[in-house]
Amino acid sequence: MGAMQDIGTASGPSNSLGKSGLPLSAWRTVGGGEAGFVVPDRAEPEIVYAGEYGGYISLYDERTRQARNVGIYPENASGHGAEDLKYRFQWTAPIATSPHDPKVLYHGANVLFRSTDRGQNWTAISPDLTRNDRSKQHWSGGPITGDNTGVEIYNTIFAVAESPKEASVIWVGSDDGLVHVTRDGGKSWTNVTKNIPGIPQWATVDMIEPSPFEAGTAYLVADAHRLDDVRPYLWKTSDYGKRWTSLSARLAPDVYLHSVREDPARRGLLYLGTERGVAYSVDGGNAWQPVKLRLPTVAVSDIVVKGNDLVLSTMGRSLWIFDDLTPIREMSPAVLQADAYLFPAAPAIRWRREPVDSALGDGRNPPKGAIINYYLKKKPQGEIRIEIVDAKGKPVRTLKSAPEPVEYGPDDPDEPTEPPTPAVPSDSGVQRAVWDLAYTGATTIKHAKIDAGSPKEGPLVLPGIYTAKLVVEGKSYTTEITVNPDPRVRVTQPELAQQLEFSLQVRDAISRLAGVVEAVRSVRQQLSARAAVWKAEPKAASLVATAQALMVKLDSLESKLHNPGAEVVYDILAQRGGAKLYSRLAPLYTWASEADGPPTQAMWEVYADQLKELDALEGEFNGLVAKELAAVNAMAKELNVADVAVPPTAPQ
Repeated sequence: MGAMQDIGTASGPSNSLGKSGLPLSAWRTVGGGEAGFVVPDRAEPEIVYAGEYGGYISLYDERTRQARNVGIYPENASGHGAEDLKYRFQWTAPIATSPHDPKVLYHGANVLFRSTDRGQNWTAISPDLTRNDRSKQHWSGGPITGDNTGVEIYNTIFAVAESPKEASVIWVGSDDGLVHVTRDGGKSWTNVTKNIPGIPQWATVDMIEPSPFEAGTAYLVADAHRLDDVRPYLWKTSDYGKRWTSLSARLAPDVYLHSVREDPARRGLLYLGTERGVAYSVDGGNAWQPVKLRLPTVAVSDIVVKGNDLVLSTMGRSLWIFDDLTPIREMSPAVLQADAYLFPAAPAIRWRREPVDSALGDGRNPPKGAIINYYLKKKPQGEIRIEIVDAKGKPVRTLKSAPEPVEYGPDDPDEPTEPPTPAVPSDSGVQRAVWDLAYTGATTIKHAKIDAGSPKEGPLVLPGIYTAKLVVEGKSYTTEITVNPDPRVRVTQPELAQQLEFSLQVRDAISRLAGVVEAVRSVRQQLSARAAVWKAEPKAASLVATAQALMVKLDSLESKLHNPGAEVVYDILAQRGGAKLYSRLAPLYTWASEADGPPTQAMWEVYADQLKELDALEGEFNGLVAKELAAVNAMAKELNVADVAVPPTAPQ
């Protein structure tokens, strides 16, 4: 959630659980306006505090979709200079909630206000914490017209933060370069600005980040670019502001800063929002590395570490989420020296995405499934793979660095326009693979069409513990993956186990059918090739005729197994006889596995009938092999010409 210039506030999901990503329809306003902070309540996230210029602050309740004004002094300040105002609120006056008491709320003007009842009542807990330079508090504009909407208000509090380690410690920074701290909840304040080496006199204190590890430690970002000073300003204190150390020495000298955060999972791991992107340091700010990926070169105005993810707000280029911080948190010299390294895998949730999602949007969902991060010192020779096994060591899925083969061909109307990409990247550096928490799908019939179902998609695994094994140049590296259940689902584990068992049975039946078709095609192709050669033998006329008769029977058998005449999927709708067994097993498989729940009695009944049909058709093929093909091979042997080999019908 955040605010957008000239548009207002917006709040949306980080994961729509839909196949089309994050549509615009998933977003809604949450009170406030175009210019303020947007902060959720720590105890009831359905409640959101949102600001706007002029000191406006609203309390929005998602359950009622009502936003009420809970401002400190709800007066219309339009057209007034700061000299006329009771309190000076900046265009983006800071709003902060207490990490210790969810009902405590802070709002900064020229003095700091606190509410202990979610904005119903407010109390000033500080004196004026700015320079209060009255020469900079006049009506703005002229000579033709004025412009006094609130952004012109100066000498205001610009940053507020309460220590997550100690409730009485509150930091405040102003837009005119002052830094104050209280250690008694606002009863007394200490101006520590003079202790900060090199801070420009009129710089804006953009952010103060209290450390999640020590009450006396905080990080400070100042911005002086409006003073024609684009240098980065970043400091750290470990004694409540008595002494400060600059952390700017190894930063680009011409890129100013906006925000800083310390990772609550690793002491000294810092994230820095700059005018040109985001950087991180694993050693407390001594050295910095950029985090680029697909992030454009853009000003990063704020950063939040949420669980295992890094969330960024930018100036005009969207909100961004870096999913799974494990590689950054775990990176070390030992990792970089290893030939390969498999990072610990974060737990994954057994989400299902909505099967129908017509709303389109530019927002992307996080990867579906478990993220598997690994490091390769150099590009390996040959293929690498990731093998997934269950708690009993049984194979579940294998992901490979070679892309999946194209199913149809470049001129087929049903072939995806995007070429397949490797599931396991094999370039040097930190790489990422995603396991979708599914088993291997069914073996499919090459170039065959179906008008319903997705046999190549495997059923979801059960919640539990799995092992991922990265295999690189003969060496293997393992990590456990915990798959947690969807918290919304009330289906029991035994019911999910029934569903998985049924789905795997239907999957294997599809693979078996595909094996029969491939065997039929192999025999048919061999017969065709042999017959072309046998025709040159004067004594082989009977052999050729017998082979041709068998090819007709094989073609007839294949047409019972699937719809070989279908050139596009919808041809199945128009063909006499309708969908054959392959196109009937496929949708049954998808219907049984697409949503959580045990198979219905009807599914079992349909599967039993289809299994009998498959048994009969495979039996028909075996009969043709045992009789007609055996006769052909016997005649070929008598004539001393090449015979026909019979491939196995079961997938290898």
